[in-house]
Amino acid sequence: MLNGYLKLGRGSRKVLVLSGWFGSSADWDGAANALDLDAFTYVFFDYRGYGRSMHIPGAYSFAEATDDALRLIDHLRWDRFSLIGHSMGGMAMQRVMLAAPHRIECMVAISAVPACGARMPAERLANFERAIDDIATREAILNASTGSRLSKAWISHMARLSSDTSLPQAFGAYLKQWTGDDFSALVENNPTPVKVIIGATDPSMTAERMSGTWLAWYPNAELETIANAGHYPMQETPAALASTVQTFLMAHAGKEMQS
Repeated sequence: MLNGYLKLGRGSRKVLVLSGWFGSSADWDGAANALDLDAFTYVFFDYRGYGRSMHIPGAYSFAEATDDALRLIDHLRWDRFSLIGHSMGGMAMQRVMLAAPHRIECMVAISAVPACGARMPAERLANFERAIDDIATREAILNASTGSRLSKAWISHMARLSSDTSLPQAFGAYLKQWTGDDFSALVENNPTPVKVIIGATDPSMTAERMSGTWLAWYPNAELETIANAGHYPMQETPAALASTVQTFLMAHAGKEMQS
């Protein structure tokens, strides 16, 4: 059984998009009008237990997600492709890259958890665990991660949407993955081109943090900060994000990875 997904575009440049912990294949709905669907074909992938794959049981692990993603890519008959990963999806896409390195043209890491995981202190992790079953905690996390500057209506909508599009058991299992996994030794000096994008008001995925992880491990990485965005730029500043992402993808389209 293939995972559920949303496919947009008809272009020759193929892009697989992996969502974050609170997200799903619907994350980029607000940015769809800013995507070049003649130049690119985007596939927005849903992990088991999420979105269009909520009905698919599983272990809810990155290893499983990697196998599922590559099975879908083979089904689509894509040879080479690029990866976009948001938040937790940053770790997931690196697992896909490690499993099929010579099929990857480049990666875009948006507010993305590095390969070492989130490395949360116990108290903060316990708070995130409470979000599995508590909407108010999800709202608090969303508010903090976007700089406590967005409307209560938007925060409430995003929290409810995340609850409606993920199973609690999947939500909890993936939390253990992106907070407890560490495969940074496997990506050190990796030549894959990477565009690292952060929001100016994101208190966790900061320039300092990205410089010590993504930019330290990937010699062909570059960093950009998007103004007036927090942890969710595809919803907060969709047109600006789409522009910078597609400029980077176009620059690396069709290039072979150089070691």
